[in-house]
Amino acid sequence: MEEKKFDFNSFIGMLLLGGILLWYLNSNKPEVDAEKLNTTTTEQVTTNTVLDTTKTKNIVVNDSLQQIAFKNQLGAFAHSAINGKDGETVIENELVQLTINNKGGQITKALIKNYKTYDSLPLHIINNKNANFNINFGTTDNRTLNTQDLLFAPEKTKNGENTVLSMKLKVSEGQYLEYRYEIKPNDYRIGFAVRSQGLSNVINSSQNINLDWKLKSLRKEKSMRTENMYTYYYFKEDSDVDYLQMKDDEVVNNVEWVAYKQHFFSTALLTDTPFNDAKLKSVDYLGEDQDSIYTKTFSLNTPLALKNGELNYNMEWYYGPTDYNLLSTYKGTDLNEISDLGWGIFGFLNRTIFYPVFNVLKGFLGNYGLIIILMTIVVRIILSPVLYKSYLSSAKMKVIRPEMEEINKKYPGTENAMKRQQEIMAVQRKAGVSMMSGCIPALLQMPVFFALFKFFPTNIDFRQKAFLWAKDLSSYDIIAKLPFKIPFYGDHISLFPILASVAIFFYMKMNQSQQSAMQAPPQEGMPDMSKMMKYMIYFSPIMMLFFFNNYASGLSLYYFVSNLLTIAIMFVIKNYVIDEKKIHAQIEENKKKPVKKSKFRERLDTAMKQAQEQQEAQRRAQKKK
Repeated sequence: MEEKKFDFNSFIGMLLLGGILLWYLNSNKPEVDAEKLNTTTTEQVTTNTVLDTTKTKNIVVNDSLQQIAFKNQLGAFAHSAINGKDGETVIENELVQLTINNKGGQITKALIKNYKTYDSLPLHIINNKNANFNINFGTTDNRTLNTQDLLFAPEKTKNGENTVLSMKLKVSEGQYLEYRYEIKPNDYRIGFAVRSQGLSNVINSSQNINLDWKLKSLRKEKSMRTENMYTYYYFKEDSDVDYLQMKDDEVVNNVEWVAYKQHFFSTALLTDTPFNDAKLKSVDYLGEDQDSIYTKTFSLNTPLALKNGELNYNMEWYYGPTDYNLLSTYKGTDLNEISDLGWGIFGFLNRTIFYPVFNVLKGFLGNYGLIIILMTIVVRIILSPVLYKSYLSSAKMKVIRPEMEEINKKYPGTENAMKRQQEIMAVQRKAGVSMMSGCIPALLQMPVFFALFKFFPTNIDFRQKAFLWAKDLSSYDIIAKLPFKIPFYGDHISLFPILASVAIFFYMKMNQSQQSAMQAPPQEGMPDMSKMMKYMIYFSPIMMLFFFNNYASGLSLYYFVSNLLTIAIMFVIKNYVIDEKKIHAQIEENKKKPVKKSKFRERLDTAMKQAQEQQEAQRRAQKKK
């Protein structure tokens, strides 16, 4: 094989060709003009600068347009929109925390600190936009404005120990509408003033200025039915406290305050200058079967009066418990009447007897179940003389019953009804027995029954206080939850109503013999009351069982203990106090004494005698025919 040799000429040629190629590439590269380069860079920077300047001009232009829009929309009050800011301010003391929003200058949260809802949540009277406070007014430049849409400027200061929050809706620094809140230590009342300065030429005095306050009451208790039952719209008009019926509205004058009472908690607005032509409205909730967070909706709409072209109202808010003892300390307001202790004699008994007794007992007892038991004992002791009178009357009736039966046999038939009644009444009169003596003790106990029916469910001291298995004496107790709902009964089983029903059954069973003895023997043509009483023995406990299953367990506890004590007292009176032999001897003595007739008795006997003579005349006339 031929060996390859190095070709020097070829190598030199390749080097020359490479050099030529490099020269060619370098000679055809585009030249960079330094002046042009500098000019281009400057143009780019300038362009960027122009763009930034354009943005700044747009912001300024937009702000100017917005200010013009505010002035067109709000007129003199554009100042508040241009200079105002969104935000909230909190003022509080040991009892209440209020959150006031710059928009509208109104309270958007009202927290009652020392209480919880039935499901252990913080207790808000106002929260989640359930309330609205607004003043609607016209301006001299023909605009109609609402404070709820406008921004107020807040200023928080101190006045001694009090915290003051001034919310100003400004026209200028020296012209404004002001809401002034002042909260004191340890007080549910908050000072509130609505006043204006320098607005006499801004506010149109020929147009109504309307205050509009609405509140959707938030549910706070376990039983929505019971809470709604005690949720009412109260107001004080011409020094008298009244309330709206369910789903009612009314126009009233000289209103000193309105109160949205939500069972155990209330919101009230008091004013030194009474409201006139105030429209009050209450709208009921959807229904007890609806799972709603609200109970009722309340509203107040009233015109505000100008004085020398300015607003000047000194008011006061109340956000707190519907506590009778607490509200009674606010002298001259009559706010304690929203506690709903009952009307007439029922309220009188609660105010003068049951609350004073309750206040004494809670002074040295911390268990509210024991307080109920002790109150029951006190009430039963007070009423024991009445019970004794009732038993004494029944014992007397039992002694003279054989004589009354003899009269029935002696004068049979409907034609002798008048004569028979006269003779029976004569026997009772000689024995010193009156049919009314058995009814009066029962009637005397009825006011106590109805007074306590109001006392226990409305007394906030029992709220969320536990006793035995009941977690809340102000609401129903639950020992079992039903998978279905029974009409008029509910979807749960409460034990205290069952115990109260059993106790009232045995009380009525024991009382049946007493009632039978008190009744006169059945007469012809008259209903047999003893049969009706037998039905009542079963009907009354069943009625109580259904009615009280959804009611306050404290009330059921009272009726249970009360019936047990009544049974015990009746047993003692019957077996150890009343002696029928002595009563019989006393009746025999009474028969020997002359009976002095009262004028009423004389007129009654005369009327009965005339009626008997008329009956006799009618019978003779019929025989002749």
